[in-house]
Amino acid sequence: IGDGGCFFQVVDIAVLPEHQGKGLGRMIMQEVMVFIEANALPGTYVSLITTDPDFYKRFGFKLTSPPDDGMCLRFPAS
Repeated sequence: IGDGGCFFQVVDIAVLPEHQGKGLGRMIMQEVMVFIEANALPGTYVSLITTDPDFYKRFGFKLTSPPDDGMCLRFPAS
């Protein structure tokens, strides 16, 4: 998702457990990266939230904390 040029967010890349380890997640992310590279403007910010940072590091992603911390708000807010 994103605004089509300046900001993109990678969300919900998931592979069922019985299909993990077959390269499907890598194939999905390769296609996501092709799309982003074709549409990104200079200085585009691409973000994601993950429990497996090592998977995304192979695509050039870096941890942002520190100096930046990600935040979220779930609705309905409690």
